[in-house]
Amino acid sequence: MEKWKTLQSEYIHKSDFGNIRKDNCELLDGTIIEAYHVNEYPDWVNAVVITKEKEIVIVEQFRYAGNDTFLEIPAGNLEEFETCEAGIVREVMEETGYISPHRPILLGEFMVNPATQTNKIKTFLILDAEKEKEQNLDDIEDINVHLFNFDTFGHMLRSSSLKTQLFTAHAYYMAKDYLT
Repeated sequence: MEKWKTLQSEYIHKSDFGNIRKDNCELLDGTIIEAYHVNEYPDWVNAVVITKEKEIVIVEQFRYAGNDTFLEIPAGNLEEFETCEAGIVREVMEETGYISPHRPILLGEFMVNPATQTNKIKTFLILDAEKEKEQNLDDIEDINVHLFNFDTFGHMLRSSSLKTQLFTAHAYYMAKDYLT
């Protein structure tokens, strides 16, 4: 399948969180799409973190766009020149205070939403984590840390008894598959 042709591209918003681009495109049949909006975001990393006691480390935080508090796995953006492995170890330590003696295990890399977003997410599994430090949160972060039995967490996801997002559910089931 051939790609669309970009006829014109302009930024309508730029910020530290990401950019919004407006493109005019031509499809293969000659149809012109005006004002196709593309969200440019940096790549993300996230991790299913499991303690020595087989508990999953979950962060709770308010999400403005969702207008509610959600339970999620630790995640974040990469810093400049940072590897994905280093980025997720840093994010987990900053958000939760947990560290592991083992290297993160890559479970997969996926486009977040290729219809409108440019970024990818790499999902890792971190095993035998222990709380070693205090949280080191960014100025806009307010995060509570919770532990759940790893197996019970899957039942919670299926029963919709907790508020979460797709990345957490997807990562959990990838980790579950890896571990069985």
